[in-house]
Amino acid sequence: MTKTFIDSNVVLHLLSGDAAKADRAQAIVAAGAVISVQVLNEVTSVCMRKLKMPWPEIDAVLLAVKTACDVVPLTVASHEKAVAVAKRFQMSFYDANIVASALLSGAGVLLSEGMHSGLSINDLVIQNPFTG
Repeated sequence: MTKTFIDSNVVLHLLSGDAAKADRAQAIVAAGAVISVQVLNEVTSVCMRKLKMPWPEIDAVLLAVKTACDVVPLTVASHEKAVAVAKRFQMSFYDANIVASALLSGAGVLLSEGMHSGLSINDLVIQNPFTG
């Protein structure tokens, strides 16, 4: 079974007004996936800044995601891998952090709505879970 890593934009669709995307995101998270602390940080930032959610609601979202997913830490190794990915693939550093964590976790698939779907980096394939 291929290990699946999910980007913050997939997690944030749990809160989407688009029922189809929210349902798809719920199914992905419920199936069990891998995320990084970077994903938790990005979700927290968007919940605070853009969605203006109160802390108890943010806490509930984060707890649900941490309970359903395996969380990998940010490390010096993930930082160095992110720098290399950003340079090689001309990717934003935050996206490169997600890719680096996915690579280091051994995931075969990275589900992201915002990255180049179909891009293969080593043994990792980026896929948009909301198309096709």
